[in-house]
Amino acid sequence: MYEGVFEPGSSHADADGYRSDVLEALRHLNMTAMRYPGGNFVSGYHWQDGVGPREKRPTVLDLAWHSKETNQFGTDEYIRLCRKMGWLPMLAVNLGTGTPEEASNWVEYCNRPAGTLYADMRASNGSEQPYAVKLWCLGNEMDGPWQLGHVPADQYAIRAQQAAKMMKDADPSIELVACGSCTIDLESYMEWDRRVLEHMGDLADYVSLHRYVGDPNNDTPDYLAASASIDRQIEEMDAACRFVQAKRRSNKRAYLCFDEWNVWYKNHETDGAGEAGQHLIEEAYDLEDALVVAGFLQSFLRHADVVKIANLAQIVNVIAPILTRGDELLIQSIYYPFEMMSKRRKGDSLRVVVDGPSYEGATNGSVHYIDTSAILGEGALHVFLTNRSMDEASEVCIGVADSAIVSSESAELLTGPSPRATNSFEDSDVIKAIPFEDVSIQHGQARCELPPLSFVAMTLKLG
Repeated sequence: MYEGVFEPGSSHADADGYRSDVLEALRHLNMTAMRYPGGNFVSGYHWQDGVGPREKRPTVLDLAWHSKETNQFGTDEYIRLCRKMGWLPMLAVNLGTGTPEEASNWVEYCNRPAGTLYADMRASNGSEQPYAVKLWCLGNEMDGPWQLGHVPADQYAIRAQQAAKMMKDADPSIELVACGSCTIDLESYMEWDRRVLEHMGDLADYVSLHRYVGDPNNDTPDYLAASASIDRQIEEMDAACRFVQAKRRSNKRAYLCFDEWNVWYKNHETDGAGEAGQHLIEEAYDLEDALVVAGFLQSFLRHADVVKIANLAQIVNVIAPILTRGDELLIQSIYYPFEMMSKRRKGDSLRVVVDGPSYEGATNGSVHYIDTSAILGEGALHVFLTNRSMDEASEVCIGVADSAIVSSESAELLTGPSPRATNSFEDSDVIKAIPFEDVSIQHGQARCELPPLSFVAMTLKLG
C-alpha cells in the first residue's frame, strides 16, 4: 500500500492519495476482486485501528513483518479504492490474534444499515450506505507455524466455525473462505483441509489454497513444468472438498479460492527493522517467471469448474507485476501474461487436448512442451499457448471439435533474449507483449509457429 498504491505525497497522487500512474497500470489488468489486508499481516491486524480520523489512528507494531503500521490506510480507504477501480471487495478477518466477535463486528461495520453501534460508526466516518462486502476470508494461512495465532486444525476449525456463524448472523448474504492448506510441504496437507471442512460444514463456501514457486536450482525446464504440480494441487484440494461433501451427505460443496499465488524465491528480506512502509521481498521478474505466471493462469482456466477465485499476491512492489521507485514506475515481465489473458477472459473454459512431444521435469513431472488453455467467447475462441522448449520453435495446429476457425482477430507474443532476461528502471522494454503476426487459417484450423520460451494469446473468429 504505502509508497505503492497509496502515497499522498507523490506527484502522481490524486485527490484521495492514490497514485494515478499505478492505478492506470492496474486498470489494464482488468482485475475483478481485490483481497485485503491479506497475508500474514492480517493475523495481527485489528480493523478498528484503521477507521476514523487519520490523525487519531494509532501507529502499532506489525509483528509479521517487524514493521510499524501507521493505519493511514484502512477499511474506508480500501472500499474507496475498490469503487474507484471497479473491484469486488474481499476482506480477510483476523483469526490469529483476533476473535470471532471482532470479525462479526467488522461485517456489521461494512454491511449493516445505520442504527447499530458499528454501522453507526461507519456512517459517522462518512458512509451512510453500507459497503456490501460479499467475500470474507476466515483468517490467513492458519496451518502455518509462522502465523500469529497458529493452532492445530481442530482448534482453528472451532474458531472459524464460531466466526462464520456470527458473521453470517450479521449478514446472511456473505460468502466465506475457510483457511485450507497453504503449502503442499507441511505434514498436515490434506488432513488439515478434511478436518476444517468437516467441522465447518455448510458454513464454508470456499476453501483457500496458496502456492509460490521458483527456480533456485537454475533448472528452467523443470521450473516451466511447475504447472503440472499446480494442476495436481488443485485436483487434490478438489478431491478433499468432494470427499467431505460425500461423507457429510450434503448438497453443498466448498469450491476453491486460490487467494495467494505467484513466483517468489529470490528476495527473502522480511524484516522491516521497526520502520514503516519498508520495501520488502521485491522480486526482479524475468522471462521464465512470466512463463510460469502464464502457467498458473492456464491451470486456473483448465480448472474453472472448481477454482472460482484466484488472487495474485501482490499488485505493487511486494512480489508484484508493478514496481515503484520514487515517482518512477516499472512494468515487470509477469504483468504481460496477466494482461494478455485478462482481456480475453470472458466466456466458457474449454477442455483442451494436446497431441505432441513431452518431457520429464526433474521435480514437477511430465509435461507437454506446449501448455495450453482455451475460452469459448461470443463467436470467438481465445487460445493461450506456452512453448516450454529452450531452443526449438514449435509448429502448432489448433482445431475445434464442432466449429471451423475462419480468421484471426488478434494475437500477442511474449518472449525475450534469454530465460533470465528482465526489465529494469534503466531498460524497461526488454520483456513486453508485441503483436504476433504468424497465424494462418487453413481448412478451418489455425496454424502458427511459436518461438522457444514464448507465450502467445490469440483471439480467433469461429464460423
